[in-house]
Amino acid sequence: MSETIGMIFIVIGIGFDFFGCIGLIRLPDLYLRLMATAKCVTLGTCSLMFGIFLINGFTAVGIKALLCAVFLLLTSPVSAHALSRAAHKSGVKLCDESVCDEYEKDKN
Repeated sequence: MSETIGMIFIVIGIGFDFFGCIGLIRLPDLYLRLMATAKCVTLGTCSLMFGIFLINGFTAVGIKALLCAVFLLLTSPVSAHALSRAAHKSGVKLCDESVCDEYEKDKN
């Protein structure tokens, strides 16, 4: 039973990673690409790691996978935010189709 649920989590993770890669190629500017990669890592890779944990259980491989998932859940959103804020401060422009710029509103 846990192997089946683990395989479901792995398939979901592969799907998120696949669509994150497509978003990385197709999205127009740096900020949207960072959003796609952050979602890809947070949801996709953590799903993969959790599926590996469910399949292997409390073995060395399973615990390492669970620790990697927790580490990614804590660091991926923070690093994406830091990168996007640094890019905005250094002057990287948004794409023309962007509706609003919240960081620019905060400067005033």
